Amino acid sequence: MFLNLKRRALGLAAALLLSGTALADTPTIKIMVGFPPGGGTDAIARVLAEKLKEPLGANVIVENKAGAGGQLAAQALKAAPADGSVLFLSHDHSISILPLTLKNPGFNPAEDFVPVAGFATFVNGLAISGGTPAKSYAEYLAWVRENGKGKGTVGVPAPASVPEFLVKVIGQRNGLDLQAAPYRGSAPMMADMLGNQIAAGVGSVPDFIENHRAGKVRIVAVIGAQRQAILPEVPTFAELGLAGFEDVPYYGLFAPKDTPKAVLDRYSAALARVIAQPDTRERLTALGLSVGHMSGEQLGQRERAYRQTWARIIQASGFQAQ
Repeated sequence: MFLNLKRRALGLAAALLLSGTALADTPTIKIMVGFPPGGGTDAIARVLAEKLKEPLGANVIVENKAGAGGQLAAQALKAAPADGSVLFLSHDHSISILPLTLKNPGFNPAEDFVPVAGFATFVNGLAISGGTPAKSYAEYLAWVRENGKGKGTVGVPAPASVPEFLVKVIGQRNGLDLQAAPYRGSAPMMADMLGNQIAAGVGSVPDFIENHRAGKVRIVAVIGAQRQAILPEVPTFAELGLAGFEDVPYYGLFAPKDTPKAVLDRYSAALARVIAQPDTRERLTALGLSVGHMSGEQLGQRERAYRQTWARIIQASGFQAQ
């Protein structure tokens, strides 16, 4: 009981602190990212950290706690104080997918976290390395059949992830033996793609977009119900005959359970404010995001619906939780 009272007192103090005006000692808010520097999620976090400093009156920093597809960062969030000092910027994999693919992930999103706010959705895509001669999805499949005798390896940023399941389905539906090669984040996967150590990769558009624009890799297909505004020339998998991947993943901020509502509301309002700024929206859109604010409640609903969709897909694939 004493610990609960102490936690509530600390939370109230944090709420009052963060809702004040000028502060003698500027507080520090840490945004954890579950992947190494250099990837799409890291770039997104750094844009938001920079912009959130002013409306929150705080020093906002990014901490990369890479490992196990964001699992380590999620576990760290569970253990963090519920005073608003630590947040987790995550996409679907760490929050929605890991609890479906691991018997004991070390956290339960419904019990251990509270959604703060969502700020974007994005799509995953299949990208071809520059040294691979294929220029389209159909050409890539034909190249695997001819060059690899029906076998191929495709990089993915994390094991037992949406990209890995997508690789499996692409192979199954086209009669190919495609094996996913899991990496510890998108940055090392991209390094191998740029070095032509691996012929293709499946990951988020934010991970691929800069190198796609530079002509170093080629995005040839994306998930979603419609083509992306920043990639109007790239067809969806559904257009190419691979239906079932229309539900797109999300990005959001999460806090430890019992974080005071006043703190959550202040953070949500600050996030809504900064992503409405034209320069912030432009920077995030350039990274491959569809930007839009979701309240904590809306983000929670989005996460639960997404997890249900992928629970069915993962079950149908025959995958067994590790």
